[in-house]
Amino acid sequence: MSAALDANVLLYASDASSEFHERALKTLHELAEGRELLYLFWPMLMAYLRISTHPSIFANPLSSEDAIANISQLTERANVRTPGEAEDFLQIFNESTADLTIRGNLVPDAHVVALMRQYDVKTIISHDRDFRKFDGIKVADPFK
Repeated sequence: MSAALDANVLLYASDASSEFHERALKTLHELAEGRELLYLFWPMLMAYLRISTHPSIFANPLSSEDAIANISQLTERANVRTPGEAEDFLQIFNESTADLTIRGNLVPDAHVVALMRQYDVKTIISHDRDFRKFDGIKVADPFK
């Protein structure tokens, strides 16, 4: 089984003040050390970089060097994949969102769902319930 990882797991793992911090660290360690393919799509990694370094959002923001180092440590793992959009991405995006009104905060989620479909990834590890709006996507919430 392969899975995609949502930015919120990365953020909780980097935020020692979060109630989800310990569970996020454990989940991240298990995924990084595991044998299953883990997809870290670039929109998620860039969201992590943006939020984890933002002093108005993150109580103890990371330096950009530390946040990038965290990303690098993950992307260098043998079981981690970081693919981007292929030529048919817009078609897949349109098919993935045909039954939904995509606007505002749902846009980044739809972007990730289209990437998941492009690479045949059916599960996302996330605490974000919006992913449940997309048919065929399974959300594995490590914080339940």
